[in-house]
Amino acid sequence: MKLGLNLGYWGAGNDAENLVLAQDADRLGYSVVWAAEAYGSDAATVLTWIAAQTTRIDVGSAIFQIPGRTPANTAMTAATLDTLSGGRFRLGLGVSGPQVSEGWHGVRFDKPLTRTREYVDIIRMALARERVRYDGEFFTLPLPDGPGKALTLTVHPVRDRIPIYLAAIGPRNLELTGEIADGWLAIFFSPEHASDIMAPLVDGRHKAGLTMEGFDVVPTVPVVLGDDPARCADPVRFYSALYVGGMGSRERNFYHQLACRMGYEEAAGAIQDHYLAKEYDAAMAAVPFDFMDSTALLGPEDRVRERLHAYADAGVTTLTVGLYAGDLEERRRTLQVLVDLVEQAGLA
Repeated sequence: MKLGLNLGYWGAGNDAENLVLAQDADRLGYSVVWAAEAYGSDAATVLTWIAAQTTRIDVGSAIFQIPGRTPANTAMTAATLDTLSGGRFRLGLGVSGPQVSEGWHGVRFDKPLTRTREYVDIIRMALARERVRYDGEFFTLPLPDGPGKALTLTVHPVRDRIPIYLAAIGPRNLELTGEIADGWLAIFFSPEHASDIMAPLVDGRHKAGLTMEGFDVVPTVPVVLGDDPARCADPVRFYSALYVGGMGSRERNFYHQLACRMGYEEAAGAIQDHYLAKEYDAAMAAVPFDFMDSTALLGPEDRVRERLHAYADAGVTTLTVGLYAGDLEERRRTLQVLVDLVEQAGLA
């Protein structure tokens, strides 16, 4: 099981510290460092900045928003990043959510599975340096009855195939991910629920005539080290309440639906009620410790080391660390400790 680092969003005064953490991860042998985007910092610029100041570690988008770029533009960005980084780029994609897609990008959030499939089709075609012609429900290239013509990407990526990851939560999206992607970017991954949650992913692999061999399962897992697991969970409360309660509307929140599928329907309802009423402290208090403990690595080093086996046994191939507590030096130490614990557990 390899290690990754998710730096989340940039531009909130954390840029210098994030770069230090990325460089530490590079030095410590982490496999990949990921950057996110929503409606603030964009991931492509951040990853270029990181790639220029690291040497070995892969850089990955977690995620590029599908409604924010045309597939051709994403292919151009992926090829450029792969070239500039010397073959170290991983392309993570996601449809985002209705509020961001329609409110920020002005793109209707309809038929996300069809849109994603077409988007990936075009990217693969472009990165293979084929002449791009496509006739889909959402994308038509070139446009008919106009001056446009089918074009070929002029940049030669370093690798023949840049790996594509999809951020997926719902069962149908997971099945699509298994069918068309090289890896899965997961959130709120619980080893105890993994077999049920991942069943559609496995079905998608089988549908494409593939197995899970070589497929990268990449959850972002909050890590907080300390003597008391319950106290270590406190920094994770806001993150959990934000996603389960506030990432989307009452009618359409994928993270809320995931918590319900994991058996936390009553708690998820309370979190959402409080969050949407702007009762943020109450929303955080409503997050069950068991939910955080099952989806994060909390507590003493010995406890975390034992917990790592559960993630490996559940099929995780790249455990991506999310650092949610401590000053810069504490977070740097956590990166080192995770390397040591993975080695001690015999999972390296």
